[in-house]
Amino acid sequence: MPSDRTLEATVRNILDQNVALEPGDRILVLSDDSTCELATRFTTAMRTVHGHAEIHTFADRSRSGEEPPETAVHTLLQFDAVFCLTRHSLTHTAARRQAINAGKLFITMPGITAQMLTSGALTADYARVERETLDMAERLTRADEVVLRTGKDCVLRIPVAGRAGIASTGVYRGKATGGNLPSGEAYLAPLEYRASGTLQVNGSIAGIGLLREPVLLAIEEGRLLSASGSAGERLLELLGDGLGRQVAELGIGTNHKARIIGEILEDEKAYDTVHVAFGSNDTFGGTLAAGVHIDCVVSGPTIEWVPAP
Repeated sequence: MPSDRTLEATVRNILDQNVALEPGDRILVLSDDSTCELATRFTTAMRTVHGHAEIHTFADRSRSGEEPPETAVHTLLQFDAVFCLTRHSLTHTAARRQAINAGKLFITMPGITAQMLTSGALTADYARVERETLDMAERLTRADEVVLRTGKDCVLRIPVAGRAGIASTGVYRGKATGGNLPSGEAYLAPLEYRASGTLQVNGSIAGIGLLREPVLLAIEEGRLLSASGSAGERLLELLGDGLGRQVAELGIGTNHKARIIGEILEDEKAYDTVHVAFGSNDTFGGTLAAGVHIDCVVSGPTIEWVPAP
């Protein structure tokens, strides 16, 4: 566990480089049972550096994309800025959308660890991350289709025409905005019910961690039909039998300091990776509201742009 002084330096860097808060802004740290100890120390550091911060803790959610309790939503709406240090992601939830619509700054840090607070993606030069992420988001916007080639003879075609690329830069100016910290990815919601082919996932899967062996995914008309191995079986369980199995997101990592470490928050930001997610995408330009959102990270893919940006 980092020292108090180290955590204070991390918080000071976040306030200087990643967000824009006013001196009187009230900050809430949302945590769950799994992250309560680290979140408590983060809150103390935030209070020392900024002057005001409180913490609200709830029981662990069962998967990423699951909504927080109503009591947590009611509480967070009383604050100006919210930092979510939780086990599972609240990024793709109605609670996040409600907070942003209410003019709050909403920062999600799912799966954050003490090591991630002091090394890796959070220590990047975010001026560079912002520039490269904006460029990649523009490439996504201009594409009609993205083709991913992974493993041996695995090809996944993902139609994206008309969908705008989104830049998660890790730089959040003002209120009524938010996203991941650490960050550095360009992503979009592909056209629903259209992606088809196979994808070999060799990095990590949200809620499962680093993969001991690649997982082969078979996708037809946007739906995940099968996933190999024990990790694939667990993935199918997390997604359920309904809309959770629909392709929801295509993302590309743009953070030069990020590593694949088994924590999706950092893994999906790494250079030379893509991630395909299943489940909800209605919070970022899609139409799927599945109550779950699970990212699958691929290292070293070949990306083809149709037409080439």
